[in-house]
Amino acid sequence: MAHMAQNQASRKKGKKVTIENFYGGSTQGKEENEEEIQKNSEHASQNGNYQQALEDLKLELIQKMETWKEKWEKEISCLTDKNAQLEKELEASNRRADKAEKQNQSLMTRIKHLEESEMIKQQESIKQTQIINELEENIKYLTEKVTDLENRGRRENLRIIGLPEKPEVNNKLDIILQEIIKENCPHVLEQGGKIEIERIHRTPSILNPQKTTPRNVIAKFKSFQVKEKILQEAKKKSFRYKGAPIRITHDLAANTLRDLKAWNTIFRKARELGLQPRINYPAKLTIYFQGKVWAFNKIEDFQAFAKKR
Repeated sequence: MAHMAQNQASRKKGKKVTIENFYGGSTQGKEENEEEIQKNSEHASQNGNYQQALEDLKLELIQKMETWKEKWEKEISCLTDKNAQLEKELEASNRRADKAEKQNQSLMTRIKHLEESEMIKQQESIKQTQIINELEENIKYLTEKVTDLENRGRRENLRIIGLPEKPEVNNKLDIILQEIIKENCPHVLEQGGKIEIERIHRTPSILNPQKTTPRNVIAKFKSFQVKEKILQEAKKKSFRYKGAPIRITHDLAANTLRDLKAWNTIFRKARELGLQPRINYPAKLTIYFQGKVWAFNKIEDFQAFAKKR
């Protein structure tokens, strides 16, 4: 132990350590030194194996790293190519989206213009409909007014239906009318045994050879009162001319005659129901129902009345 301390002190002082000064010439020290040298030699041999193993492992790791590097570079290159392709596709998709957006905006603009145009057309249509309705109302009013004026212009007229279509009759219609009055209502005749007639003629003025029924005769009297007396007598009984039946009625406008014809079916039904119907001038239906007199200017008004009751 004293020798070891001395050797360590010599090392610290920088002196060279030899076998002799280490063991101090002792045999026991020599044996211990040889054992120590053998252990150091085995330890150095083991360290050399470790170094070789580390070198091999290092080389293997370098090779694997090179392989991984190549693989990663290929994958990175592939990913780069895919990324570039995706960027191109994205750019193309963006262009298509921009184009679609522009087309969509164009379509929206067109749709807006069409909607505005359609709205304008609808407004114009509404205005036109209102104008048409007003015109129809005006036409209806004017038609009714003209019909009323025409009927008023015919208020002194009588229509004779069924008078034979013969030359000897047509040439002296005024005389024939006087004879009809004398035969059917002589008390209507004025002083002198005659009725003042302003004019008398067939209607229509031209004979249609395809028709077998005689044309009507229109007679205009100078006195409205005389005309009414004859008409009232014609309502009470059937008139005849030389034994042949004839009819005497109002001379009314064509529109009024059409309205009267439309009332005929309703008139007959009302009479069957005991409603005491009458057609008043110019084409108005009156009935007696529940102790009251009801008047109807239009068929629709009577139909609504009948549905309620």
